[in-house]
Amino acid sequence: MKRVILLMAVLLMAVGAYAQTTVEFWHAMTGHNGEMVQVIADKFNASQKDYKVVPVYKGSYVDTMNAGIAAFRAGNPPAIIQVYEVGTATMMAAKNAIKPVYQLMAENNMKWDPNMYIPTIKSYYSTSDGRMLSMPFNSSTAVMYYNKDAFRKAGLDPEKPPVTWPEFFEVAKKLKASGMEGGFTTNWISWIQLENFSAWHNLPFGTRSNGFDGLDTQLVFNSPIHVRHFQNMYDLSKTGVFIYGGRENKANPLFTSGRVGLHFESIGGYGNMKANCKFEFGVARLPYYPDVPGAPQNSIIGGASLWVFNGRPQAEYKGVAEFFNFISQPEIQSLWHKETGYLPITNAAYELTKSEGYYKTNPGLEVAIKQLLNKAPTANSMGIRFGNFQIIREIEDQVWEDILAGKISVKDGLDKMVRDGNKTLREFEKLYK
Repeated sequence: MKRVILLMAVLLMAVGAYAQTTVEFWHAMTGHNGEMVQVIADKFNASQKDYKVVPVYKGSYVDTMNAGIAAFRAGNPPAIIQVYEVGTATMMAAKNAIKPVYQLMAENNMKWDPNMYIPTIKSYYSTSDGRMLSMPFNSSTAVMYYNKDAFRKAGLDPEKPPVTWPEFFEVAKKLKASGMEGGFTTNWISWIQLENFSAWHNLPFGTRSNGFDGLDTQLVFNSPIHVRHFQNMYDLSKTGVFIYGGRENKANPLFTSGRVGLHFESIGGYGNMKANCKFEFGVARLPYYPDVPGAPQNSIIGGASLWVFNGRPQAEYKGVAEFFNFISQPEIQSLWHKETGYLPITNAAYELTKSEGYYKTNPGLEVAIKQLLNKAPTANSMGIRFGNFQIIREIEDQVWEDILAGKISVKDGLDKMVRDGNKTLREFEKLYK
């Protein structure tokens, strides 16, 4: 009799295990961030017995997105895929491939309020009328890092970073004059000095609400204010006050090694700064030109969101909806925020983290949140949504390098960025219209 009972128990356990629905989650997170993706999946899996989320690392953002598209075309996509913000318009254009998050949550009768998310984060991944298309995940924004020890050496107040661009340039000159190799550098010339610069000054980067309202959009970031800003950076490069460190985040070593005293980088790089800077550093808001009406407005986000593929069994979609609700919980978002440096995606998670006193010892992380919340997003500051956007960024990087090399003037360079970028937009429009 005992053997029969034991056999029945084993069979019941096997049936229960078989009944659990597996949900594949393809992502591009490496190192500690990748470990935290697994931690969060494990916490969700332990919180219930019906679903098992299985994170699968698929390489870089580009590799992950390409793998997902290929898998969908082959008829076997994952349920969830992480896509960087540059790919948002491409995912939107692939309408038959995607199940929008607002639709997913409604179909599965989830008690879900999209207004729980920080407005600037919500708007980036939503239609212009507020319907959320993908789930925000690792969200960041651009900030200014500064070397407090270098400030002291240059006779500057380490608790008073520059607020406006004119102040910033003067501080950068003083830092170089104090013996530093240069005054400042920047990562991500497009994301920080064009896209976020435009939003922070409430200037259009492109028409049609920066691409939110249709594919027939035009780039317009060659305004007199944009030209003035790039002319200032170019002029300071001639005197060594500005040092170019390369594309993407290649300029980080210039700051972490102490060669320059001011640097623009994602708040998502906060952990890297803590690990590599052998000096005291601070985090401050992006500077602004005080003569621009409406500035400062709000910055925009970078990072990635989670998209849901069509073509999966209904049972998986229920699991995805449950998982999205789980990762939106304040406790989970606060954990992710503190462990990775990425922003909490909900207002409740921000308030929870603040109530715990975390920002008293980590004030830089709150600077980024306050910058996003500075004002309600406008058509110019909801975000950027263009097709073939990675190609456009490559055009901008190349032309910026040509400007620095003296091959083209600043004005002609920005005109060329816009002109060549618009050709790329027309190619995308022709493909998906």
